[in-house]
Amino acid sequence: MKKKNKVFIATSLDGYISDRQGNIDWLISIPNPDNIDFGYEEFMEEIDALVMGRTSFETVCGFDIDWPYQKPVFVLSNSLTKIPVKFNDKAELLNGTLNEILDNIYNRGYYHLYIDGGKTIQSFLNEDLIHEMIITIIPILLGGGSPLFSDITNTLNFECTDSRIYLKKIVQNHFKRINY
Repeated sequence: MKKKNKVFIATSLDGYISDRQGNIDWLISIPNPDNIDFGYEEFMEEIDALVMGRTSFETVCGFDIDWPYQKPVFVLSNSLTKIPVKFNDKAELLNGTLNEILDNIYNRGYYHLYIDGGKTIQSFLNEDLIHEMIITIIPILLGGGSPLFSDITNTLNFECTDSRIYLKKIVQNHFKRINY
């Protein structure tokens, strides 16, 4: 089976995934009266499991909602030693090199992975392990915060295969890795 690591994430116009205080409330700054999901459910249908960093995991755990995922969640962290008891049956902690972690996940039969979290995405990009990215741009300038992208070792070429405009304000671009 072909393995695919995909990103589905939103950024500010200036490329940040959270503001200077680590908040993401600006993501819902545009009224969405019809609760459009921006293709998220369709994306999730293509995914076998999620791989996220500690910060993203802790953010999701802090939401005042039921656990939002029906697929396995793997949390990458060098500082977290165990998953909080409340979420023990929701996520599994993994560590090691990215290739060791991916081999572990692939050996369990999960081949289409949703990669989430700024530092996690950056690490995957540095190892050239991202095949597709869907990036939704919220038209707000934060002026600082956590950037989606950082320095990478090598140039990675992507092509834009689709662009959509939602709510007459939000732009979503779908990129696929070329020369992979």
